[in-house]
Amino acid sequence: MKINVCIGSSCHLKGARDVVQGLQELIKSYQLEDKVVLSGRFCMGNCQKGVSVEIDSQLFSMNKDNLEKIFNDEVLNKAR
Repeated sequence: MKINVCIGSSCHLKGARDVVQGLQELIKSYQLEDKVVLSGRFCMGNCQKGVSVEIDSQLFSMNKDNLEKIFNDEVLNKAR
């Protein structure tokens, strides 16, 4: 499974670093390092809605408040 987090200037200002750190922690805590590839990408064209995160070609607007729910729904349930 591949997760791309936008690290462009707009998403950076909206908390991309927090999202990346949160995803890294969740991936590690569920021992999914061998199943999930976390990468950074520049602009995904969804700047107005928050930090753009692409999970297996599906685009999400993520922040530290909804990060765990999206991770559980879109990553954890599919990676296990």
